[in-house]
Amino acid sequence: MITYKDSGVNIEEGYESVKLIKDHAAKTFIPGVLNNLGSFAGMFEIGNYKNPILVSGTDGVGTKLELAFKSKKYDTVGIDCVAMCVNDILCHGAKPIFFLDYIACGKLEANVAADLVKGVSDGCLQGGCALIGGETAEMPGFYPDGEYDMAGFAVGIVEKDAVIDGSKIEDGDALIGIASSGPHSNGYSLIRKLIKNYDEDFNGKKIGDVLLTPTKIYVKPVLKLMEKFDIRGMAHITGGGFYENIPRMFKEDFTSVIDKNSFEVPEIFKHIIELGVDEDHMFNTYNMGIGFVLCVKNEDVEGIIKELDTMGEKAYKIGYVEKGDKKVCLK
Repeated sequence: MITYKDSGVNIEEGYESVKLIKDHAAKTFIPGVLNNLGSFAGMFEIGNYKNPILVSGTDGVGTKLELAFKSKKYDTVGIDCVAMCVNDILCHGAKPIFFLDYIACGKLEANVAADLVKGVSDGCLQGGCALIGGETAEMPGFYPDGEYDMAGFAVGIVEKDAVIDGSKIEDGDALIGIASSGPHSNGYSLIRKLIKNYDEDFNGKKIGDVLLTPTKIYVKPVLKLMEKFDIRGMAHITGGGFYENIPRMFKEDFTSVIDKNSFEVPEIFKHIIELGVDEDHMFNTYNMGIGFVLCVKNEDVEGIIKELDTMGEKAYKIGYVEKGDKKVCLK
């Protein structure tokens, strides 16, 4: 008798992965979650909002996953998956409320799937949102054994009159950059082309471990800032670096003038430049040490940087906004 297992799909391993995942998800449950993981759909009660706007975002980890496969370290890339989604929706002033993940593989290993979801759980805890559902798809012959793909979907909420859409930005406003933790989850196809040995030493650590440093999640510190300061625009510096992402915060045409010497560039980016990548291309590919940008009034700059410092976040005044084409000028 032929069974599903004969085709390469192990149902029992799937059941085991669900058991292991449930505990990780339960840690993230916040007020509003109405059912446990395992239902056909996740349910979340919005609560007391006058005119709520739902803000959504979806993204994946990308080829950074290859480092996890080769290092056999699976419990951090889930943080990247959450970060890439929740940092995006934060740009419009939204508080993330729930997250769903999608994991696909050729052959399911319950412990690996559980480690991946542990990272998702950790990311949700950092972002203050609940992991209320997801999907793990075993597709033999479609993905090589031992390899996984991972993506996610986040939903946030904000009062309509509190949406940040760049409409309040004015000529002369300041730009504050909040430090990143490294390349985050962008530009890894180039990194993989340049760096082949993930065990090589890099300032006393394996370079693979440095490159697996999770994406920083900015939700909690930025939401606290929004309670005290007039944040006029925000940008998450992801793929496309400074050139593509900073102009996305503008509703009208403005030029961002950035002093590239105003902030600390992490050593890993300097190393990539040493391997032959042009500096200008780096700013068009990577965050270069600035993972999130705020556009604010000049009189708020000092207070915001001090407030971020008390929350353990390194921040810099990196430039200003002026009328002109919607572009970035590095000097």
